[in-house]
Amino acid sequence: MAPPELKEQLQEFLDKGFIRPIYSRIREDYEQHPRTVLQTLREKKLHAKFSKYEFWLCFVAFLGHVVSSEEIKVDPKKVEAKHSWPRTSSTTEIRSFLGLEQYYRRFIEEFSSIVSPMTRLTQKGAPFRWSEECEESFQKLKTALTTAPVLVLPSGSGSYTVYYDTSRVSLGAVLMQDRKVIAYVSRQLKVHEKNYPIHDLELAAIVHALKIWGHYL
Repeated sequence: MAPPELKEQLQEFLDKGFIRPIYSRIREDYEQHPRTVLQTLREKKLHAKFSKYEFWLCFVAFLGHVVSSEEIKVDPKKVEAKHSWPRTSSTTEIRSFLGLEQYYRRFIEEFSSIVSPMTRLTQKGAPFRWSEECEESFQKLKTALTTAPVLVLPSGSGSYTVYYDTSRVSLGAVLMQDRKVIAYVSRQLKVHEKNYPIHDLELAAIVHALKIWGHYL
């Protein structure tokens, strides 16, 4: 266990961003911060396992994503198995498949519209009939994920643009900055919304986008 004075010193480095070099804003700071931390450990006769650390990375794999300073994309190692995913044969398997896909829905344009045929099979009391429409939805979703676009990370400066669209099945929107896509969002229509006139559905799409991206907008 580290002595109290070392804990205080390391906490000070943490507060300054030294222990997380990813926060270093300039190259000179990045060079100095790890040296400061490692020198402190040496002085206190503590050890760090070198294989646990990586330096000078241009990007990192994190929670199924590959993140750099400017963009984010799906980690190909996490989705390569999607190509060979067998056709689902039960409601439980559909929920499992869609659960994984949901995690990456921000990368997939019109996600809710694509999955609509399969989600209908998961509704209470619905008979399980795998139709051609379901098969098309299944294959399209696998393709969409394995060819998912690279999304840019939002910049602190510059305005945002929201494009929205709706159909009788779902509504959706795309958030962009400098003509580059930051994220997609969509959801299926609720039962009562299917009776809405088209201009009300378009307004619902705007409201949904504002709820999801309010911290940006």
